[in-house]
Amino acid sequence: MKPTDYSSFRRKLIDWYTLRARDLPWRRSFDPYQIWISEIMLQQTTVVAVIPYFERFLTRFPTVADLAAADESDVLRLWEGLGYYSRARNLHRAAKVIVEQHSGVFPSELDVLQSLPGVGRYTAGAIASFAFDQRAPIVEANTLRLYCRLIGYAGDPRSRDGQERLWAFAEEILPRKGSGRMNQALMELGATICSPRDPDCESCPVHSYCQAFRDGTQATIPLPKPKTVITEITEVSIAICMGSKFLLRKRTPNERWAGLWDFVRFEIEHASSRIDTAFVVGSVLDRTGLSVIMGPQIAEIKHAVTRYRITLKCFTADRVKGRLTSNEEWQWVKPAEFDDYPLSVTGRQFAERLKQNSVNDHARSKAGKTKKRSLEH
Repeated sequence: MKPTDYSSFRRKLIDWYTLRARDLPWRRSFDPYQIWISEIMLQQTTVVAVIPYFERFLTRFPTVADLAAADESDVLRLWEGLGYYSRARNLHRAAKVIVEQHSGVFPSELDVLQSLPGVGRYTAGAIASFAFDQRAPIVEANTLRLYCRLIGYAGDPRSRDGQERLWAFAEEILPRKGSGRMNQALMELGATICSPRDPDCESCPVHSYCQAFRDGTQATIPLPKPKTVITEITEVSIAICMGSKFLLRKRTPNERWAGLWDFVRFEIEHASSRIDTAFVVGSVLDRTGLSVIMGPQIAEIKHAVTRYRITLKCFTADRVKGRLTSNEEWQWVKPAEFDDYPLSVTGRQFAERLKQNSVNDHARSKAGKTKKRSLEH
């Protein structure tokens, strides 16, 4: 695309966006706080998945001051299920910075925005552009793909050369005024028309400006990421019971899902399909200081985390003796109280199974007592 085409390109794209833009909740406001929340949530997460989280989050934390004043556990509980929990922790940290260092006023300067925890070049540009209509370029997954095709860039878009070219182009095509709307339109086009596979070029309002369309190279541009090598691992999760309560452990800062609570969990050798009970009991003792008697396996959950495909085998166990190690944060929790704790997705699935078992056990006990009374009479 030549610079002389920019004006007509913008006009056609904005006309299309005016008619075709999806009605998304974060597009109804110029509040930088709401825009920031949406942009962080949308990182590596689909729009459909984000919408209910976004609405619940703003109901609970309507302002940056409300978020800053919250307990981290409350923030993580509302984030539960979105994954990549460092995003939630950085939101909380950044809210505190805004309140403490900027008197609760959301900054508009790009360099200041980028200094906030969890805010990179793209997110800073999105906030500055959408909330303050600054002429700030943005390059994210959808626009990266769109820009590569528009300029016919066949190199690696994630290389230094690729990033420099794409960010430069992203800035060149922005108008002096209305950059926020232009950026929204570019992102919308990338998300809905210029898809990774089989882009709907005939419906694209600006395909006449697209070098890849002219060359017929849409299927090979942009250059794909190298395939990730997947590692299969097996883990066990042990719900240790004492009376009517189960043991939860708060995950430490250097662990996956830091700040969340979970049952005792660790990796085992994947080679064998059978669980070495002695190994599991010994590992529980090493990690908790508790001697246990293993109960049955009540669930098996398969899930993926980054480059790992995990099979999680979930067991119950009864505490026999011992004291909890003092260098961990533990809680004995009744099943009815599980909802008060932020858990990993798999931890929540296990907890729900335990809750259901608890309800069923209670119902059976009640039925047994009722039957016994009726027989006595």
